[in-house]
Amino acid sequence: MLKTGILNPHVLSLLARVRHTNTLVIADRGFPSWGSVETVDLSLVDDVPTVRQVLAALRENFVVGAAWMAEEFNRENGLPVLTDYKDLLAPVEIHFEPHEQFKRRVPHAVGLIRTGDTTQYANIILESA
Repeated sequence: MLKTGILNPHVLSLLARVRHTNTLVIADRGFPSWGSVETVDLSLVDDVPTVRQVLAALRENFVVGAAWMAEEFNRENGLPVLTDYKDLLAPVEIHFEPHEQFKRRVPHAVGLIRTGDTTQYANIILESA
């Protein structure tokens, strides 16, 4: 029995299949779903868990080489929220692009983890190093 780290067997299985340069999406509660992308839904209620909480948990076991977010995130959220993301990903830089372009990357991901996050445009795509 696992006692520490990520305990969810579906998340562990998904992470085990992400290889070098593969991508993984962590999405907020309103993000669209894709039938072709395996989705692990962790949402419980509003903001439980958040994208940032899931990202913090994954960082112990997932080496990020690149990250993408929608540029609309910067318009909808304040500097403290952006700083949280940057701190969680450091030293990896976040690449911002229009939301429509961001969504075109999603079908190429190995999987998507859905959260209960209500932060606007909190979705992030992580590329494994």
